[in-house]
Amino acid sequence: MYAKRSVLTPTLIVIVGFLTVCPVAMLVIGSFSTDLGTMGGFTLDKYIEAYTDPELLGIIVNTLIFVIGSSFLATVLALFLSYLNNRTDIPCKFIFRVISIIPMMIPHILFSVSWVLLLNPSNGIINLFLRQVLGMEGDLNIYSLHGMILVEGLLDLPIAYLIIAPAMASFDVALEESSRVCGGSTLRTLFRITLPVLRPAIMAAFILSLVRSLASFAVPSVIGMPGRIYVLSTHIYRAVSTGFSADYGKAAALGMVVLASSITLIYLYRFMTSESEKYVTISSRGYRPTVIRLKRARYPLFAVVGALSFVLIVLPVLVLFYTSMVPYSMVPSAKAFSMMSWRHWIAVINDPISLLSLKNSVILGVGGASLGIFLSIFVAYVIVKVRTHASGLLESLSFLSFSFPGIVIGVGFMWFFVQTPLYATIWALLIGYIATYLPYGVRPLASAFVQVHSHLEESSLVCGASRAQTMRRIVIPLLVPGIVSGWILMATMFVRELTLSVVLSRPGTEVLAVQILRFSEDGLWGRLSALGIIMIFISTGLVVLASWVGAIFKPVQEE
Repeated sequence: MYAKRSVLTPTLIVIVGFLTVCPVAMLVIGSFSTDLGTMGGFTLDKYIEAYTDPELLGIIVNTLIFVIGSSFLATVLALFLSYLNNRTDIPCKFIFRVISIIPMMIPHILFSVSWVLLLNPSNGIINLFLRQVLGMEGDLNIYSLHGMILVEGLLDLPIAYLIIAPAMASFDVALEESSRVCGGSTLRTLFRITLPVLRPAIMAAFILSLVRSLASFAVPSVIGMPGRIYVLSTHIYRAVSTGFSADYGKAAALGMVVLASSITLIYLYRFMTSESEKYVTISSRGYRPTVIRLKRARYPLFAVVGALSFVLIVLPVLVLFYTSMVPYSMVPSAKAFSMMSWRHWIAVINDPISLLSLKNSVILGVGGASLGIFLSIFVAYVIVKVRTHASGLLESLSFLSFSFPGIVIGVGFMWFFVQTPLYATIWALLIGYIATYLPYGVRPLASAFVQVHSHLEESSLVCGASRAQTMRRIVIPLLVPGIVSGWILMATMFVRELTLSVVLSRPGTEVLAVQILRFSEDGLWGRLSALGIIMIFISTGLVVLASWVGAIFKPVQEE
């Protein structure tokens, strides 16, 4: 029995290590290789070519402005919303709490496209409205660094909100009351007491937003590239997708600086969160939450949060559906509504490449998420139940991929797959997806395993059941909620995946996000919107299906 447990941990270390370390090792080797087909001919030429490029300095400056600006916007908005939702008497708090995290469910490429449809300087709906209805000449241009920062900041808002909101909700108000007793105003208390105490959560949210925006590809590709504003992720994409031959060596050399920056930021994030005990405000003496009365500012702030929620959730989906029904970009009017038809939907359904991408995404979403969850169950079990140095190593390996930017690690996988029969097959995408999104399956399952007491397993083993029977009959049924949560997270991530897919996808292995990016590059906004709505329906359908299956197999609780 113990022999089986001792075999499980090293086996998982080999599998997870292969998935996470192998692409990084291949990225390093590839950056010193002359080209994709001549492994072993090591040279520094690709580094010299990549880092002496006169265009690189401007790209790095753009990257810094984009990453810092969007992270700052996401953190400030998350702080604002979490303060109002958790500490004040603003109306409809529950709805606003849900709305603050819903953007995580909207594919980033569709969110970016919807803002292009609104603020495109030539035919964006808002710009057409300003010119044709209000007679204004000034155009709002989404193809700018400001536009990129706005959209990426809104997309990173849920991540920052999920970090700041719990800290804000559990804040001990005795500190604030002491400030007011000493004569401090509400604003003075906010800036002198509340925000300094919440500093670890705020800094953690900012750093994690930096990591996500550094790895972002949807916003820089859909908004930045048409405006000729390049950041590191799109600069790497250009190296592998444009010109007569893709330069994977140069892309690998450029990817090393992105990978090193991302890993450094993740280390900084862990350091910040490990120091959080210095700022503990809840102890064994208990605490009680209080609500701050907004008084006359209650309804104006409600209107501001309501407008922000409309922009975050309702507007992107409405714009996509409207654009999928009209023949070309036009302001909503009686004429526009009279011209609505299903022509773009019919064109998509009759397009063989769109149908193939639809089929591939569904296969990867359902099959890939199922395989990913199967692996995550064993990894989470070893992390939580087998507490050894080896299980600590497995935990570090399983969460290592969270710091990998998708397009960079995609180049690493490309260097590996080109030497194998997996190159240009859907299996390459499947392995890359599972390796990149493994933490999304392990995290909810590790939390579920923590709640299963070891006495249950021990009782089963004492009664003569094998460890496999104990897992099947006792542990797995109790893990159903965690399995469903992890499966939903992985399936939705796989269906909308773009950054890894743009590198690994080849003719015959197209997926939905890549096909939508191609429609965007060709300016086929109607077809793009129709396919985008189909993508949202598929993601929603998978969530509903998984929730239904989870409800059927949920353990019965006695009342």
